[in-house]
Amino acid sequence: MSSESRPPFGVLLVNLGTPEAPTAKAVREYLAEFLWDKRVVDVPRPIWWLILNGIILRFRPRMVAKGYASIWTDEGSPLMAISKQQQRALKQQLSETFGQDIPVALAMTYGQPTMEQAGRELRQAGVDKMLVLPLYPQFSSSTTAAVYDRLASGLKGCPHLPETRWVNEYHQHPLYIQALANSVKEYWAEHGQGDKLLMSFHGIPQRYEDRGDPYPSQCRATAKALADALNLQDDQWFCAFQSRFGREEWVKPYTDFTLKEWGEQGIGRVDVISPAFAADCLETLEELEEENRENFIEAGGKEYHYIPCLNDRDDHIQMMVDLVQQHTQGW
Repeated sequence: MSSESRPPFGVLLVNLGTPEAPTAKAVREYLAEFLWDKRVVDVPRPIWWLILNGIILRFRPRMVAKGYASIWTDEGSPLMAISKQQQRALKQQLSETFGQDIPVALAMTYGQPTMEQAGRELRQAGVDKMLVLPLYPQFSSSTTAAVYDRLASGLKGCPHLPETRWVNEYHQHPLYIQALANSVKEYWAEHGQGDKLLMSFHGIPQRYEDRGDPYPSQCRATAKALADALNLQDDQWFCAFQSRFGREEWVKPYTDFTLKEWGEQGIGRVDVISPAFAADCLETLEELEEENRENFIEAGGKEYHYIPCLNDRDDHIQMMVDLVQQHTQGW
């Protein structure tokens, strides 16, 4: 391909990943890859191998598969379906913005499509400059850094490495905060406003923060920025963390404990949003929408409203376009 016909750059969108099907077998294969990553679980390998293979992968896949089955769609996993929508929308908007075709490939850190598959797609499109955009607004060693590791591993066999730039995080990007605020305002305009807005972020072990992981502080900064954009008073919003795994202490306060306490206190209605997720997935559609709804209602709460992730909203895609423009200057 001649240099004149090559695109100026390509974009690699990356999200976490999803099982191929809502079955115990597919979930087991996915969890085996996901939970073996040292970025995700840093327990010494010999000990962790015994725990993972002797306990977790024997019993957990069947339970997790039921959760996936409850949210599975005709297009498959919601995370995968939405990620593909984001990929198509971003490609269209970038082509219109730059006046030429800008290749956008989609990869998952775990599962399909792999980094290698996405890399081949970009190479076939003539890309020799690549912007990596992990769809994690807040940086964590367990998510964003895992993308670095996985891509580096995939590039080991590449005879010609692309010039690469990264979007580390965008937790306070003005267009990101505005898109979150727009989604909340639009929901309130249609359904009314609750007594409290709970901003629930995926948690990490407390020791990760203790050793320097910036993720929790960035989550708190996102929550404060969103509260300010919505002109909320301090008693109208709260930041908490969900999705604990194992017995060790995780970053607090916990989402499920908070909702139970609010239900017991007689808070009538709570609205819940999860700004850490760029696309609705198991942790939002099953854990937040279903499990934590039960926690709140059974404890005495009256109304529970889940506000969807930004997904392929126009303002969310436009934020991605702005990130691409910002990080590809000079290309």
